[in-house]
Amino acid sequence: MRLRKVELDRCHKALLLMVLASTIALNAIAWMQARSMTHFVEQGQRTARLEKLSIADKLKVALMGVALPRPMNQRSPSDEGLRYETHRISMGDREWLEAWFMPQRSSRGMVLLFPPYASSKDALLPVAKSLHDLGYDVLLVDFHGAGGSSGSDSTLGIREADDVVQSVAYAQRTWSKRPVILYGASMGATAVMRAIAQKGITPVAVILESPFDRLLNTVRHRFAVMGIPSFPAAELIVFWGGVQQHIDGFAHNPVEYASAIKCPVLLLHGEMDTRVTQQDAIAIYKHLPGRKQLVLFPNSVGHGSIAINYSTLWKQQVADFLKMKT
Repeated sequence: MRLRKVELDRCHKALLLMVLASTIALNAIAWMQARSMTHFVEQGQRTARLEKLSIADKLKVALMGVALPRPMNQRSPSDEGLRYETHRISMGDREWLEAWFMPQRSSRGMVLLFPPYASSKDALLPVAKSLHDLGYDVLLVDFHGAGGSSGSDSTLGIREADDVVQSVAYAQRTWSKRPVILYGASMGATAVMRAIAQKGITPVAVILESPFDRLLNTVRHRFAVMGIPSFPAAELIVFWGGVQQHIDGFAHNPVEYASAIKCPVLLLHGEMDTRVTQQDAIAIYKHLPGRKQLVLFPNSVGHGSIAINYSTLWKQQVADFLKMKT
């Protein structure tokens, strides 16, 4: 009897050690995942889109995280035939944002553009060109950590909201009395929404392209793309990302920010987007209290590329919105 009790105790201890080791390993993996999502590396090749990875590469990403070299500008407005000026917006403590200003001779207003996650401002040059052609001054901004701005990290739209606030303040100081319109793509859209909801900025209109509804959900969607269960890994990644960056990722929910946006909003979304689902976009749309319009782009698989891949429909929708809403 005593021998059996000893054996049971050993089994219980072994099981406890296995559970403890598994918990430590899972948290260590989540820590690395969170670190790779929020900190850019100086060199290396960016991880390919998750949908295109082999099973072995998906396993590697699941264990080690993605590789994200610091986003750098490879093109400039002159490549789009635009005259421009480079501006540096001070953020204090030797931090700054770099922006390109593209003036109009007879301006209808100013549009500030904010790029997606892990992208620099040159990703939105086609958007800038189209808006400039519509008669607007354009200020195209690099978030902290990307392009010509200082830093090398990202908070997926949380502290980037402060970048939006400082950019708006700079635009109003430098080019006063011009109506300000904000355009954000993906993370840029969530930063714009947070800046309005929590920082009190008041643009005359907003154009949002593919914002996620909740940070936790967008992390879950990335596991779904790889065909891997998201629980509890997604929750752990958001938790450890918050610890590393001193933020609350669980409270970063644009679906809640939406209720504070009173100005006209044009919400653009691709129906087949796997990073941000159609249900996510509809949830945000339902929470917008003011004048609003939701445009769904059929058969658009990619995320954050609507303006490029569906340029004709995108231009028409944006032109109609700006004509009617501002």
